[in-house]
Amino acid sequence: MQPADPTSSAPSQPSEESPASAPDIVETRLWPEEHAWLYELLQSPKNTSPTFRFPDLISACVTLTLSTPEGAQAIFNFLGSQLVLRDPATARRREAMWRPQYEELQALQRTPANRHPNPKYQHDQFTTACVALCREKDPSGKTVLIQARYNTVDRSLSHLDIPTS
Repeated sequence: MQPADPTSSAPSQPSEESPASAPDIVETRLWPEEHAWLYELLQSPKNTSPTFRFPDLISACVTLTLSTPEGAQAIFNFLGSQLVLRDPATARRREAMWRPQYEELQALQRTPANRHPNPKYQHDQFTTACVALCREKDPSGKTVLIQARYNTVDRSLSHLDIPTS
């Protein structure tokens, strides 16, 4: 994967080869440290049957983080105390995530906590925060893999055509 332009806040147009060309997933970006942790989890022997890919792992991190009452506050705390200290010119890694979790982060990005007089954080920073918080809470990644299973079930059930008669 090519490093993304760190100054770009809008996702780039997906190419035909890009996983983001599928309608149910959306391109996102991750800072290198969090990408490396997810890559380790992707390659882990614990990630089997099925083997979850980046959209599943990233989306599981978002779900886990936002499923707690203090999730949004934890994200803003991480952004304002840890991510803000990183070099803003750091190249991001381009990945994809499932649309429902992308939209959850987009809604969080539009909250008053991300408006003047507060700093304005971009979507890649919210995504990175979710992954970082999951890594901090469970470095083994076991909870991420479990949540990826639950998210798969939710997606599967939401796409079923059940007769109403």
